[in-house]
Amino acid sequence: MGMTMTQKILAAHAGLDEVRSADLIEAKLDLVLGNDVTTPPAIKVFKDMGATEVFDKDKVCMVPDHFTPNKDIKSAELAKCMRCFAREQNITNYFELGNKKMGIEHVVLPENGLVFPGDLIIGADSHTCTYGALGAFSTGVGSTDLACAMVSGSTWFKVPEAIKVVLKGKPSKYVTGKDTILHLIGQIGVDGALYKSLEFTGDGVHELSMDQRLTICNMAIECGAKNGIFPIDEITLEFMERVNPGRLTSGNYTAFVPDEDAVYSEVIEIDLGSVPLTVALPHLPSNTSAASDVNLPIDQVVIGSCTNGRYEDIKTAAEIFKGRKVKEGIRCIVIPGSQKVYRQALDEGLLAIFDDAGCVISTPTCGPCLGGHMGILAEGERCVSTTNRNFVGRMGHVKSEVILAGVPVAVASAIMGKVATPFDLEGGN
Repeated sequence: MGMTMTQKILAAHAGLDEVRSADLIEAKLDLVLGNDVTTPPAIKVFKDMGATEVFDKDKVCMVPDHFTPNKDIKSAELAKCMRCFAREQNITNYFELGNKKMGIEHVVLPENGLVFPGDLIIGADSHTCTYGALGAFSTGVGSTDLACAMVSGSTWFKVPEAIKVVLKGKPSKYVTGKDTILHLIGQIGVDGALYKSLEFTGDGVHELSMDQRLTICNMAIECGAKNGIFPIDEITLEFMERVNPGRLTSGNYTAFVPDEDAVYSEVIEIDLGSVPLTVALPHLPSNTSAASDVNLPIDQVVIGSCTNGRYEDIKTAAEIFKGRKVKEGIRCIVIPGSQKVYRQALDEGLLAIFDDAGCVISTPTCGPCLGGHMGILAEGERCVSTTNRNFVGRMGHVKSEVILAGVPVAVASAIMGKVATPFDLEGGN
């Protein structure tokens, strides 16, 4: 009986010839990640254990991003705790404000060449599943697991079953990876892949850029999945060549391929050409609808986050905004996902386009996504956001609302002052 990509990665890191779903294993880790919310409690557990050194200063990564730049004394103390520990342990991959590599954790790790095919990665953040776009197994854990992993360099897993998602065809104009994953979540529900691996395959994969694959894997957790994972192809290799050519040429990675007789609990087929511009209405990512069927006024738009703050997202937003204005009375906040993205957008004049359109441009931060800062909603306000969750009170007041969307819909909505698509802009708006 064959194994899936995820099962092969787990078996290799556990030193086993094979694993089966529901097996309990201990596996060695290639990277351990924490942020300013989850790392401080992990540091406390680390010290309570009597630990004095992390297992490998090059394989522990720390990124303050959720409440940075620090919004209050508490967030400043959390960041200080993390900063001091990183200095004490001489952590190689610590990305602080002012560092050219700084930004939102799930944007900076791939773009700085820290993730490669076949890697096994955990992070004390639920959207760590992002890195499956590069053929890695990555998943979120709690702070206690993070602490133990920082000491031992390993952790335990229950081997997940897998759902095979066959992508076919080519997306229609303006349809992005965000629309695709929202479409899937709407189809199977927020627990449709509970503790399972989403393994994407099919000829449609080659129609998706790396940024779109990262978006899709980022939101695998929103249907309960343990991880999402894509096969390695020329798009993967081109991305690797750009971000870490040394490791690519050295061959220091493994491109795992699922066996032909791998067992899947379910097979789902998605024709990318039939996926509409999609939004998720309050208060679940599964409450999806075609954007063209929604006619709701809004107060705010957020473009950014670990889901849609990459260069391709920012460039797409600028292309649609060019020559247009944010509707009077609407707030539009643009947040590049990393300092690299910010600088490239600055150098190419994209930030000027946003400024001309009447947008607010923020330094890289998770900020409003989790109701942290830089865009909190008041009672009764409604926001179209390119973030990944729209739970009750997610972005502020419990009586506010968040509508999830891809970048093209978010930009069109900012211009129209209501949920809209780029097709609504035709005619000179």
